[in-house]
Amino acid sequence: MHAPRTLATHRRYATLTGIVALLPVGRLSSQAIDIGSRLEMFVDEHLIEKLDGAAKLVVQRPKPAEVVLVTDEPWEGNTCAYFTVFRDGALFRMYYRGWHYDTKKRRPSHRDVTCYAESRDGVHWTKPKLGLFEFDGSKQNNIVWDGIGTHCFTVFKDQNPACQPGARYKAISRGRPKGKKGLYVFKSPDGIHWQLLREEPVITKGAFDSQNLAFWDTQARVYREFHRTFAGGVRAIMTGTSTNFVEWTEPVLLRYGDAPNEHLYTNAILQYPRAPHLLIGFPTRYLPKQGSRVEPVFMSSRDGVVFRRFAKALIPRDAPADRSGNRSNYMAWGLVQLPGHDDECSVYATEAYYTGTDSRLRRFSFRLDGFAAVSATAAAGGVLTKPLEFAGGQLRINFTTAREGSVRVGIEDVDGNPIPGFAASECVPLRGDDVSRKVAWKTGPSVGDLAGRPVRLRFQLRAADVFAFRFGN
Repeated sequence: MHAPRTLATHRRYATLTGIVALLPVGRLSSQAIDIGSRLEMFVDEHLIEKLDGAAKLVVQRPKPAEVVLVTDEPWEGNTCAYFTVFRDGALFRMYYRGWHYDTKKRRPSHRDVTCYAESRDGVHWTKPKLGLFEFDGSKQNNIVWDGIGTHCFTVFKDQNPACQPGARYKAISRGRPKGKKGLYVFKSPDGIHWQLLREEPVITKGAFDSQNLAFWDTQARVYREFHRTFAGGVRAIMTGTSTNFVEWTEPVLLRYGDAPNEHLYTNAILQYPRAPHLLIGFPTRYLPKQGSRVEPVFMSSRDGVVFRRFAKALIPRDAPADRSGNRSNYMAWGLVQLPGHDDECSVYATEAYYTGTDSRLRRFSFRLDGFAAVSATAAAGGVLTKPLEFAGGQLRINFTTAREGSVRVGIEDVDGNPIPGFAASECVPLRGDDVSRKVAWKTGPSVGDLAGRPVRLRFQLRAADVFAFRFGN
């Protein structure tokens, strides 16, 4: 975990990233950030002017839930990996590699294939008999693709309004036929029947032995891709963009500010649906000196290139079982809200890789918008934001407190002076646990009177966590 970042101790994040500027001690930033009525999460320092007292920016671990899939079919096995999960209307779709490694013979026991499963609730999954590809003399299986790219075939539903119906679903994957190594792209009208979109690789700079992925960025209005490479002696991540999914910009390396240079295998980057201006990722940290153990971490970005990467492992090797072995703790690509689980988001992670006859995929749950928090659990602390311009007539926050804890919010001018009626001391204390609690002040002033005016928020925390906030109506 990084130390708390303040004006006096922190070389401002975008000195390296371009997000904010280095500020002399004691001087407050003056340029307002227009957040409108969008959701803002405390997943980086972008909106933070300073942290006071015991307050720290702390990544949150998801809670383990049930095993949702066991890869026990003959065409699957103990090295099934690179899972993709997304919601498609009332249906949840899952794609993954089916493969098995014979530990006694030290070789794969069958070719790798791409498998498909589906669910109505994200917990109970079925493997439909698709009848598309033969395995051991039968087509009664859930193999959805067999050919170039099966090692890490990664699917998404294209949100580009100009997408053609026959390419509503797209995929990207590594291929190396006849020496033509690179990333190939695929299309499908229904997510089941696939064909190459182009016979040649569209990206050739990189290593690609990972879950490379792509998607349509609804904010930037471009396709983004993220793939693996080597740089600085470690496994690293590159990215590029495209307007047509075929012609891509020259890929560039992701940057992480002052985070250490570590092996990162998969990246699991996506737009957060509730705050699409933010990209979040669950890259897998690879630890070759610990028996090739892996563990997912969390990172976020506002431009797709510069990421705030937290050091703490999201899912440790003992959470809850069979995660300490070689490559036994990958995060799947995808984050979904399940029916009846309105206050949480679900992710999935693998376990029991390389062991026994099969492996497993387990669900984990995050608090809604709760990937990181400004936390002051041991003593009082606070956070002052940079100047913000907002729209709307109320302020809501996502927070939790201990029984003796509380959160107060003050609204101040750009110089840090409380605005009459909105001082933190006049805020009605917030206690308990709520993903969207309205903030009120004792004299009942209207937040809407400050809309469009540069202001700062001051959060005062005592035994509390604040995850996110939003202005609106």
